[in-house]
Amino acid sequence: MPRHEPWNAGRAAAIIAEHAHLEGATLPILHALQEAFGYVDAEAVPLIADALNLSRAEVHGCITFYHDFRGAPAGRRSVKLCRAEACQAQGSERLHGEILSRLGIGWHETSPDGAVTVEPVYCLGLCANGPAALVDEEPIAHLTADSLTAALAEARS
Repeated sequence: MPRHEPWNAGRAAAIIAEHAHLEGATLPILHALQEAFGYVDAEAVPLIADALNLSRAEVHGCITFYHDFRGAPAGRRSVKLCRAEACQAQGSERLHGEILSRLGIGWHETSPDGAVTVEPVYCLGLCANGPAALVDEEPIAHLTADSLTAALAEARS
């Protein structure tokens, strides 16, 4: 996974200023902040609101509407579990429950040790090979809880 710089309000203000002139600048700013820091810190909300003459509620609403924006740093490993119908037909709901239980987290959460963040996705294009997942953007077909554990262990080595 890419390394991100630590949150810095001064750097964030510079990123916002670089993008504030764009039409519909909110999304480009949010993407740039997340690319730089790995998440959009709550301290960025008033900075963006002031730069774009928006309310803090409007900025917060944009961040929370789009599930790809994070409000906290992600884990060292990213797991995206497919929740589309084809994977559901292959038992993904039960499997997801088992995976989340093993990790001790819910959707959009990071394991207590900071190792893994789990996100839902709604189709990975592996419909004939479900259930499916992405581990650090690498696809896994015919996913099981054990194959996910193995993939995470392999990624650490």
